[in-house]
Amino acid sequence: MTPLHPKIQEVTARIEARSKDTRDAYLEMIRSRRPTAYARTRLHEGNIAHASAGCAVIEKAQILGAGWPVIGIVTSYNDMLSAHAPFESYPQLLREAAREVKAVAQVAGGVPAMCDGVTQGQEGMELSLFSRDVIAMASAIGLSHDSFDAALHLGVCDKIVPGLVIAALRFGWLPSIFVPAGPMPSGLPNPEKVRIRQLFAEGKVGRDALLKAEAESYHSQGTCTFYGTANSNQMLMEVMGLHLPGAAFTNPGTPLRTALTRAAAHRAAAITAQGADYRPAGELIDARSIVNALVGLMATGGSTNHVLHIPAMAAAAGYTVTLEDFADVSAVTPLMARIYPNGPADVNHFHAAGGMSFLVSSLLKAGLLNGSARGVAGDISQYGREPYLQDGALAWRDAPATSSDTEVLRPAEDGFSADGGLRLLEGPLGRGVCKVSAVKPQHRRIEAPALVFDSQEALKAAFEAGRLDRDFVAVVRFQGPAANGMPELHSLSPALGVLQDRGHKVALVTDGRMSGASGKVPSAIHISPEAARGGPLARVRDGDIIRLDADAGELALLVDPSEFAARSPAEFRPNRSPMGLGREMFDMMRNVVSPAEAGGSPFSFTQAAG
Repeated sequence: MTPLHPKIQEVTARIEARSKDTRDAYLEMIRSRRPTAYARTRLHEGNIAHASAGCAVIEKAQILGAGWPVIGIVTSYNDMLSAHAPFESYPQLLREAAREVKAVAQVAGGVPAMCDGVTQGQEGMELSLFSRDVIAMASAIGLSHDSFDAALHLGVCDKIVPGLVIAALRFGWLPSIFVPAGPMPSGLPNPEKVRIRQLFAEGKVGRDALLKAEAESYHSQGTCTFYGTANSNQMLMEVMGLHLPGAAFTNPGTPLRTALTRAAAHRAAAITAQGADYRPAGELIDARSIVNALVGLMATGGSTNHVLHIPAMAAAAGYTVTLEDFADVSAVTPLMARIYPNGPADVNHFHAAGGMSFLVSSLLKAGLLNGSARGVAGDISQYGREPYLQDGALAWRDAPATSSDTEVLRPAEDGFSADGGLRLLEGPLGRGVCKVSAVKPQHRRIEAPALVFDSQEALKAAFEAGRLDRDFVAVVRFQGPAANGMPELHSLSPALGVLQDRGHKVALVTDGRMSGASGKVPSAIHISPEAARGGPLARVRDGDIIRLDADAGELALLVDPSEFAARSPAEFRPNRSPMGLGREMFDMMRNVVSPAEAGGSPFSFTQAAG
């Protein structure tokens, strides 16, 4: 095995060192719950009877007789979210597969699954980030029946997978396997979709043309094909070892997808505490797994939303991850993939070029991925394989030796760039990140007057009124987790993209976040401390000169420091109406949420692990 890169070793070691006490407390908690027999044997007879009452005759007999392990299914099925619609048939498929290996599979519970595509730019988006934590809590309710010996988590999209991971780790004595559904077939090419969006933003095409383009892009069951948060999730689950190898990007409804789904149930039954290969999620996921997630994110140019989700997931296992960890891993990890918004190809093209097996294999050879980390199917060193059907049976083979399309996927030694394209930005306005993998080099340094907006609607109104045809840095504040739940600001992308294409120097600075689909405009996002909690963005005024230098990691304010410090901060005014769409029910989360760089989470696992 290739020796691990010194910087990867360093980041892993410092995560372990800073997290020692909270990780030890976490391990003590989950080990105290390790079962000595099937989990349901701890329950009273009445409890067991209730647990079996809804089952088919065969499963009921085995639960009552304590003869087979029980696998709990946590499903995020709904049929308005295309990526999750295929899950409708999964419970029955998993029950049948479990029965083949003498196990019972039961749906432990369902969790909400919000579609950010539906809520993008709408008020409902204010619930998006916190839905991750609701999903974690809903999963906990399902698993709290405490009658399961393993768990299967059915999830794909943005906040759903991180929420399921948080729950899987808080129930870390249980083995957990994540079961995806795969991307929809390719539709309208992503660059063409963006072109139509920008034409619509300029008033050059009507709503009919826009709707036609959108419907041709998002056209069937499966994940959206751009490389946003949903598909970044699938990559992460693979490099962290929570998938079976090669499960991420096989299309829904195919024989191979069905075989992989059945195999997940088979494997879950094999890794319970009663078997010979116990793989509890909380011990399987460790600092090596977390750094592998960072490497995978950088190597593929993945979603900036994972700058929120990885720290939140890590905290659930007792670890603290910082922005410096992201930046240091990014600096030594080459960008190996060009998937939209980092290039014209979609995730199906990536998969066809060699996909996850090629990516993992190349990163292992380069000493960037830690092959000694554990996965549900073996060590990560065994994840450089791809699944296929041999005479109708599922099998795995070695990754292709070369990429079949080097415009989409390249080996680590010949990446598209020497680093992963995520920059830590610091300065008098705070700390945040900038994803530059989709930003052309000539746009990575902007120095221009600030135009300040307290909402994304105000910026869009200014654009539509023709007031933004100039060089400027858009400061969109009061968009952090404590202000309004940190909605994605992706709906600003068409307007800012139009202005950039007109030759203006434009950039975005915000305490909010962007979609994983956002790309070409330089954006300093997740700025902490956020304006609603007194952060410096609250004192920025129109005309202040801001310099965003992504390559240098600089977010400078060219204003006299003493004059800036003496300013009164702008008053944070909550949503025009704090009522409606259930937003008022999330006040408790906004009041206690951690800063964005700590994950934007209402939980405090690393302060009180266990």
